[in-house]
Formats: sequence, structure tokens, C-alpha cells
Amino acid sequence: MNTGSLFSRQPAPLIGLDVSSSSVKLVELGRDRAGNLVLDRCGIEPFERGWIKDGNIENFDDVVTATRRLLSRAGSRTKHVAMALPASAVISKKIILPGGLNEREMEVQVEAEANQYIPFSLDEVTLDFCVVGPSATSPGDVEVVIAASRKEKVEDRRGLAEAAGLLPVVIDVESYAARLAAGRVVKRLPGGGADALIALFEIGALTSTMQVLRNDDLIYERDQVFGGAQLTQMLVRQYGFTHDEAENKKRAGELPADYAATVLGPYVESLAQEVERALKFFFTSTPHHRVDYILLAGGTASLPGLREAVTQHTTFACQVVNPFHGMALGRSVREKKMLREAPSYLTACGLAMRRFLR
Repeated sequence: MNTGSLFSRQPAPLIGLDVSSSSVKLVELGRDRAGNLVLDRCGIEPFERGWIKDGNIENFDDVVTATRRLLSRAGSRTKHVAMALPASAVISKKIILPGGLNEREMEVQVEAEANQYIPFSLDEVTLDFCVVGPSATSPGDVEVVIAASRKEKVEDRRGLAEAAGLLPVVIDVESYAARLAAGRVVKRLPGGGADALIALFEIGALTSTMQVLRNDDLIYERDQVFGGAQLTQMLVRQYGFTHDEAENKKRAGELPADYAATVLGPYVESLAQEVERALKFFFTSTPHHRVDYILLAGGTASLPGLREAVTQHTTFACQVVNPFHGMALGRSVREKKMLREAPSYLTACGLAMRRFLR
């Protein structure tokens, strides 16, 4: 059992580093004298296609170089880093254990329970647990989340951090980190979001994750095969760009005059339809028939017209996530650039917030 690997909590200064298929994103948070969160640093460094595949680092040296470049540009002196694995690489399970166990007794119980849920030898996995709190259904017992991942998955992230000159102190789960950051957004909804059913869509390059939340509980989770890469493919087909040319022009905003009408509009419409289909699948596979709010995150979330199109297709209130809303900004943060990229930082922000968990 390797405790401290998936749910470690460190009070020291901490960088949140989100490694996705399209980029590496960095967030560093602090607090002011009143205890309010401050965004000290944030930045994104894009990857070339194929460097990361299915969550695995395929071009290690290139990814390390890009990560070092991002760290240098951000100017952070912090060495401790929180990183995350895709949910598909982690087996997690909520279990109920007797209250009053000491740490060693709980470790023994967790290991015994883990054997029932993990289809690998425990020697092959990194295993950790976190006590959530008292059980709502079993008085005197506690609810515990156990999480396990193949050791090579954890070592990939550890190796990347160390090669970039960092010390990994937290390996989290991407969807957990996203929920942690989204919690700040939910609390700003009417009534503090209490009892509201929230559909959180994090739109990545190749896949998008849908999580349905209520009062910090995960009701439903599903990955969908749609994302920002489809917009790049449409640019390639429409204008004859190479893939790299299309990506560069998309990032720089240097696109033909008819782009909005011939490419962006149809793409936004198709993306809104995918969100609608994902919600319909949720409704048909659960007792629920509506959600109260839709939150959109990821680099594609801020596309012009997407929020309006999703609202029109689903009839539910929709907003684009800014995980830094309400935070003061450090001197190195360029506000206009940050606001444009804010939805991309949801997971990285959640990782950076791990600094303040006790």
C-alpha cells in the first residue's frame, strides 16, 4: 500500500499541473491576508499531436521540454506539484468501514476491501484512500473512498515531474480535481447551488467528460467522444491546411473571413447537439428528467455562440466556467488572456487548490 499517492494533502506552496492530450496547463494559487484565494500564476503550453495518447506520454522528451518551457515562462520558484491521472486510469470505490479505527487498522481494512474491486495484484498498483466522513446510512461507521492505479501510470506522471525539476507530492484524479474547482462556481449559483442538479461538461481535444453533481455528490459520469479536435479537422477539410497549420491558426485567431459562417457555426451547432444527446442518455439511464444548470469547461467552451446554442438545444440554463472568478490576480497574470483561456484551467485550478486542503 502506497499511502499518500492519490489523496495526499500538502500545506506547502503547490503548483497544479494538468497534462492533457493537447497541452500542459499550470496554475499556482495563494491567499491574501484576509484568507481569500489569489491567482498567482497560470499558463498553457500546447503539445503537438501524438505526444499524449489515451493519457499515456508517448513523446517523453518533447513533453518534458514543453513543461520546462511553461515553468520558465510562468516564473514560479515552487517545486512541489500536484498532477492527475485520467479517470479511466483509476479504479475508485466508496466503501463503509467501522468508525474509530486507527490509521494502521484502516489501511488493513482498505487493503482487504480493495482485493474485491481491483482486477490486479496489489503489488502492481498504487493504492490510497481518503475518509470522506460519517456514513449517512450506517450510524457509527465512516465513508471511505479507495483509489488505485497501475504503478506504471503513476510513475509516468512522477517521471515527468522529476524530469522537469519538480517534486510530485499529489497524484489526483482529473475528474476529482475538476469537481473541486467547479465547487467554487456552484456556490455562486442562486441559493449557493444547494440541492441543484449540475451537469458539468469538460470539453477536451478528443473526448469530453460529463459529470452530474448534486451537493458535492457525483450522481453520474460518462466520457463522450467529441471535442475541439473536430474543429481542427473541419478547418483542414474546408481550407486545405495541414493539421499543425489549422491548430496554429485556430490558437492565433488568424482564420479566413468566412470561417464564422462556414466552419464555426456548423461546429458549434454539432457540439450543442452532442451535449443534448449526452443529457438525453443521462435521462434515459437514470430516474432524472432534467438538470438545473449546465456548466461548460475546457478550451472549446468559450467558443462564440456555444453557450447560447446549448441553452437553445437543451432548454436548461447554461454558463461557461471561470474557475478563477472572485480571485484577486497576481502581478504576472494578464487578465485579458486569462479570461479568454479560463475554462481551460478547471482541472489545473482544482489541483492547485489541493494546497489548501487539510
